[in-house]
This record gives sequence, structure tokens and C-alpha cells, in this order.
Amino acid sequence: MRLRRRRCLVCYWHEGTFVAHPYPGALAVTLPTVGAEILSAFDEWTSPERAGASLKHLDGTTVVQAVTALREHGLLLEENSAEADRDARIAHQWRSWEPEASFFHYATQDTHTAESLASLDPLEVGKLPALFTTHPDADRILLPRYPADLTAPLGETLYSRRTHRDFNDAPVALPTLAALLQVCFAPVDYLDAGELGAVIRRTSPAGGARQELDPYLAITNVTGVPAGMYHYNSLEHSLELLSEGFTHQDAADLCAGQDHFGGAAFLVILVAVIERMRVKYRSPRCYRVSLLGAGHLGQTFALTATALGLGPFQTGAFHDAAVVERLSLDNTSRTPVYVLGAGHPNPEPDPERSPASAGFDAFHRTPLT
Repeated sequence: MRLRRRRCLVCYWHEGTFVAHPYPGALAVTLPTVGAEILSAFDEWTSPERAGASLKHLDGTTVVQAVTALREHGLLLEENSAEADRDARIAHQWRSWEPEASFFHYATQDTHTAESLASLDPLEVGKLPALFTTHPDADRILLPRYPADLTAPLGETLYSRRTHRDFNDAPVALPTLAALLQVCFAPVDYLDAGELGAVIRRTSPAGGARQELDPYLAITNVTGVPAGMYHYNSLEHSLELLSEGFTHQDAADLCAGQDHFGGAAFLVILVAVIERMRVKYRSPRCYRVSLLGAGHLGQTFALTATALGLGPFQTGAFHDAAVVERLSLDNTSRTPVYVLGAGHPNPEPDPERSPASAGFDAFHRTPLT
């Protein structure tokens, strides 16, 4: 019989103990540190006897007992077993993303019931995070409150929406930006969440109405607004100046060198305020919900920008560290998760920045079934 260490396995220290966390479906287990050494002896298919021979400094009985325990916990798999085959398939399927993406995906599956997610620690409920983010000492621009002209038919807006990569030099009017921010990020109304106090409802769905995603802006070309980094204060409908100066090249650099986004009039960076979500939901699965919430806001942003005559885009490719530095975030309690942006689309876009419609050649290269 030959055994191998599970490929889908993450080990870490937690609260002073060494933890081996196999996935999917298995539970994390605390191991003595010698367990890591024994697991290392099974990097490839190996018999327990051969592995024991390579661990001469360990007592043979200790190795045998450890191997038995590691098999019981699913950390060592038997050759040609169904579990070993499944482990290999998962490792291969996720090969360019493992272990970070695959571990997060599987370790947060089927973890909690609705009842456990709803349970709250009374000691922590009394320490609710602020409903709004504000920068009271910042210079600010109070934004106009003209109602957004959203009379364009929904179907027309849905089908005309696209991701734009080519923009002209026309500035975005301040009332247009103000309307976009108000529709996407300002409160629609407030709900009573019991022990958790009042919560905000926006035009986009949000897990538990926690509204943990704050919009920050990097502005290059908006009428009457100096270029710089801003926070949108949705409580008073204002732009709070965080730092002066921001160029089109800065925008491209923040977007991981995507030069085609450098021509946008502004970026909107969604920043997760971790405690707003964590105070209610203790499961790590809820980070998934936060990322999904960023997508909901991104879709509302794209449709609203389209209806207002702007060309929107969105990207998950950005330089986190640079964004954190420009916004003076701690990247611990507040961390960037998504970048949106818009400007006036070029009426004659550069063909290299605007994909052509798929024709025969494209479909010949594409397996449809």
C-alpha cells in the first residue's frame, strides 16, 4: 500500500497550534509539529515503511500511529482510491489558482446554517461600527442634488451597456457625477435591524444590508472638481478631498498598467469596511458575500452610467498596494476590492481598444459544445 499527502491541503498556525486544513469537505485538525515532518515524507506515493525509514530520528511506533491518524483525518490518501482521484482532479482543475483560490472556495462551502449565521455575541453587538464613513477635517465639495434623468428604457440601457476602453477629452459634468453617485451609493431609506440598529438600503442588494462597501474616487476630468483622490460622503452627499493631484497616467498605473482605462474621467474604488460585515456575520463565507456585493454595485453603476450617457468600465485588475497608499487606507480594517470608472466614450473608438463582432474565424476557433 502506498500513500501520498493530500494535494488540497493548507497548513497554518492558529492560536498557538499547528493546523492542517484539508479541502473540500474535511475538517481542520490540530497536529503536533512532528505531523508536518511526517506529511513531508509523503510528498509522492510512498509506502509507510519507506517513509518511516526516511524518518530515522523518530520512533517507529510513533510514525505508525501518526500515519494511521493522518489517514483517518484525510491528510494521507491511499493510491488508486476514489478520494485520491478526486484530490488529483481538483488540484489539476485549480492548478493555476491554488492554493489561495481553491482553499477559499472550498473551505467556505457548507459551513453554517441560517440559524448560526444569525447568532450574535451580545458583547460585540454593543460595539457597532459607524453607519457612515466621514472625513470631518477634509475639504469638501457639496454636490448638487438634481434628480438623475433615468428615463431611458430599461431594455435599451441593458443592451447598450458595454465595457468602454476609449474615451474622449470632454469633462464629465459635476451634476452628472453627483447623480451617478447618489443613485448608486446614497441611502434610499433606512431599515430597523433590531439589535444592530438602523441599516441603509441602497439601489443594489447587499448581504444583511450591511453596506460595508464605501466608494472612493480618483478624479481627473470632472467639471469644477480639482484632480485628486476623494471619498464620497453619502451622509451629506459630498466629495471629501483626501489628496490633491491625479493624472491619466496615475489611473492607468493604479489599474495594473491598463492604459486604456487611463483616459477615464474618474475611477470609483470600492473599499470594504470589514467590521460592518463582521459584526453581524462571523463566518468567513461572508467575505464571498462582500465580493458579490461589489459586483452588484458594479452592475448598478454600469447601467446608471450608461443611462446618463457615460461609458462605464469595471476591473478587478488593480495594484492593491498603490491604491491603499493613495487612499491612506490601513488595508486591514479597510481594503480595496473593486475598481469602477467612466468617462465620455469616444464616438469613433480605436479598433484596438474595441473588440470587433465575432465572425466566422472567431467561431471556427471556438468549441461551442
